[in-house]
Amino acid sequence: MSLVTVSQKGWVVIPAELRSKYHWKAGDRVKVVDYGGVVSLIPVLRSPEDEGIGALKVPGRSLLGALRRARKQERRA
Repeated sequence: MSLVTVSQKGWVVIPAELRSKYHWKAGDRVKVVDYGGVVSLIPVLRSPEDEGIGALKVPGRSLLGALRRARKQERRA
């Protein structure tokens, strides 16, 4: 756990080990969220569409493949 100090201007320096761990660089944007006493920093995605690609992909399973198999079975019936 790191201890930081809030400056007069409200600035807080994020420790280097956390910036490195989360790959945050100068200019990256984060949302500050208050969860009823717990303050969190949530990274703002540069391109949500690009960064979300493959998030639902399960190795060895294909939604498109399952749909094609279901349609093929429907045609047989």
